[in-house]
Amino acid sequence: MADHQESTLTLPGTPESVAAARRHVSAVLGAWGLDRAAPLGDAVRLIVSELATNAVRHTGDTSPYFTVALRLDRDETLTAGVTDRDPRPPRRLAADLCRDGGRGLLIVGLLAAESGGEVATVAEPGGGKTVRVRLPWPPAGE
Repeated sequence: MADHQESTLTLPGTPESVAAARRHVSAVLGAWGLDRAAPLGDAVRLIVSELATNAVRHTGDTSPYFTVALRLDRDETLTAGVTDRDPRPPRRLAADLCRDGGRGLLIVGLLAAESGGEVATVAEPGGGKTVRVRLPWPPAGE
């Protein structure tokens, strides 16, 4: 297999794009050989869904689009990230039982940790940021 594989998809910053991002992740992971029922696939779909939702809900007019990027390095490490043009780093909101949202970054962090991975926010040179998650890729046969 190649040293690495990559896939990116840029979508408009609309609520409908969150489902499109999830479908893209499913298709790419499947093409890279991950079983649809694998726990890693569920985790990555949910992570990207949460990050895409944040890009749509919290960037406003600053980012009319966002990009989903997936990279598989040497069948060992999967990196999934969502990039938007808003320079503000994401922040976790205080817990509030009455709030409908505000738990996305907590969910992303927990899923990454449970999968043996890590979350980072990286400022983009041309402006904006990428929130990315690095996760171990399952060995063949899992």
